[in-house]
Amino acid sequence: MAKLQGSLIWYELMTADADAASAFYGDVVGWTISPMAGDTKGYRMIAMPDGAVGGMLPLTSEMIDHGARPTWLMYIGVDDVDTTVAAVEAAGGKAYMPAWDVPGIGRLAMLADPQGAPFYVMNPIPPEGGGESHAFSPTRLGRCTWNELRSADLDAAISFYRDLFGWAEAGSMPMGPQGDYKFLNRGDVPLGGAMGGATAEQPPRWLHYFRVANIDDAAAAVKRGGGQVLHGPHEVPGGDRVIICHDPLGAGVGFVARPED
Repeated sequence: MAKLQGSLIWYELMTADADAASAFYGDVVGWTISPMAGDTKGYRMIAMPDGAVGGMLPLTSEMIDHGARPTWLMYIGVDDVDTTVAAVEAAGGKAYMPAWDVPGIGRLAMLADPQGAPFYVMNPIPPEGGGESHAFSPTRLGRCTWNELRSADLDAAISFYRDLFGWAEAGSMPMGPQGDYKFLNRGDVPLGGAMGGATAEQPPRWLHYFRVANIDDAAAAVKRGGGQVLHGPHEVPGGDRVIICHDPLGAGVGFVARPED
């Protein structure tokens, strides 16, 4: 049975307009996005035909007044949420939302690493598939394929995720004046990469790339839906082609596809 600690189990979009975001991602990725049964806060489920990918949380005016902005966040599976919160704080990170229970779902907390990049940790009930979910896959359409960290202190950030979640540095690629791009694995599975260069204008954060069938079609759909293509399409090591975008509400997101034969 796979271990839960350090697995990537869910992705959540916080957005100011759930209807607009649903239409946008449905066109770009092909997701089905529907209200969660019995939920009173408007939470929506994001799914492909063969499984759930994540969820969509509408931002209220109160949340926006307190600084919340459209963004994607990942959920990292942990064996003990409270122990993880304490370890994050001891390492210099922060608890944005202390541990709480969602009945029938699990225990979770919203945290930030010592440089300020936010993420959730969660112990789901029960851990789906023993800790492995359908939300992350290096190869499957509609899933998050790559997680990319921009940090203000690259070496310290990699040490943090290694010590807390067991992720390992798995080689690097020089990027000129920007320094090295360092690859991250969980066991022998590539999770993503990390780089420096975070600033006050571009604060530390994770960028998540979702796999689509065709990158040029995705770029056209992004523009058609009112989003912006900020970078790409361009090829990355391994042969995939990627674009980095803002969705229509301003959330940063990446898309990735194999090149057409």
